[in-house]
Amino acid sequence: MSSPDAAFDGHSSVHALQCMEIWGGNRAIDTAASTPGLDIWVYSRPHEGQTGGGDVHYVSMCSAGKIARLAVADVSGHGASVADLGAKLRDLMRMHINTVDQTKFARSLNRHFTVETERGGGGGKFATAILATYFSPEKALIVVNAGHPRPFWYHAGEGRWTVLDSGGDGTASSLGGLPLGIIEPTEYAQFAVRLGVGDLVLIYTDSLPEARRGGEPGGELLGEEGLMGMLSTLNPSDPSRLIHALLEEVRRFAGGRMPDDDATVVLLHHNGADPPRYTLGEKLSAIGKLMGIGKV
Repeated sequence: MSSPDAAFDGHSSVHALQCMEIWGGNRAIDTAASTPGLDIWVYSRPHEGQTGGGDVHYVSMCSAGKIARLAVADVSGHGASVADLGAKLRDLMRMHINTVDQTKFARSLNRHFTVETERGGGGGKFATAILATYFSPEKALIVVNAGHPRPFWYHAGEGRWTVLDSGGDGTASSLGGLPLGIIEPTEYAQFAVRLGVGDLVLIYTDSLPEARRGGEPGGELLGEEGLMGMLSTLNPSDPSRLIHALLEEVRRFAGGRMPDDDATVVLLHHNGADPPRYTLGEKLSAIGKLMGIGKV
């Protein structure tokens, strides 16, 4: 499902996203990207070395570098169903690329999944997803959770990890909204947090908390609490190494084996940088790309 928007491999240097660019896919990747205010690391491993997995990730940027959007989705099934979601997700990100409010984006994705499920005779196609928008003028991260495992938030000023949810203090027990494709229409709520310099946000798919001790079918589940406990033992001062350090801890817990599923982890590091000033030519180029999205 790779596209011209997503032609990067695990050996790439840090990729600085350009305005109107959409970067990602559902293939194996282990690389880094950056947008104004954020350093981003992405690791994704399809199950059993498949070409493409059920986990889909995309990052986009525009509005003169003021808005960066991230989507991570875990799709039920594999193959064509995931490729279809990836294409639709990329198209919808392009349509909503300059909008801070992402509830319309979430509703559009849900509508697409519901239609596809009905078209397939009620095959039960659905996905969980995290949709996140970073708005650099306010240093704010705006999040919609569609039934996905809750991200973790490292508060650099306090030196502690919490869950990232609408509770605001990281202690709420509420789950996210319904997964995409369950009920149409579904309203999705968004919430915002203000990030401090050095803060980290970790987004992951469910194969990590579903790891079992020793890799045994009846072994103890790692769970959300166990996964956050692992994070708390790791050194957050070098974000570029954090994903692999966490995966190694999960692997050790699971008896040296990774869980029997796709695995995706995305780490955001808030560096607090302001958006750049674009030249007239760069602005005109972005406007030209924006005018083309009505045809998508």
